[in-house]
Amino acid sequence: METVRLKITGRVQGVGYRLWATRMAANLGLRGWVRNRSDGSVEALVTGAPEDVAAMVEASRKGPIGAHVAEVTAVPDEDDGSDGFVARSTV
Repeated sequence: METVRLKITGRVQGVGYRLWATRMAANLGLRGWVRNRSDGSVEALVTGAPEDVAAMVEASRKGPIGAHVAEVTAVPDEDDGSDGFVARSTV
C-alpha cells in the first residue's frame, strides 16, 4: 500500500472536482479524502495499491470537465486509516 498527499492548483474549485475525485477514487478502489482549501487549491490524501495511486495522480492532472489544472504535486504521506474515499469540508 502507498499513501500520497496531493495538492492540485489551477481552476479546480466550483467545477465539481471533489465529486469527480470521489468517483475516480472509488473506481480505483482507493481510500482517503479530498477537500477544497481556502487558497483555491484542492488537497487529497490517497491510499491504495501503488499502480492505482499512480493512476489517480495522473487522472488528477486533468480532472473533471471545466477544470483547468495548473499543477499537481504528490508527496508521500502516512495512511490515516480512512474507510472509503470521501469529500471533506473546506479548510
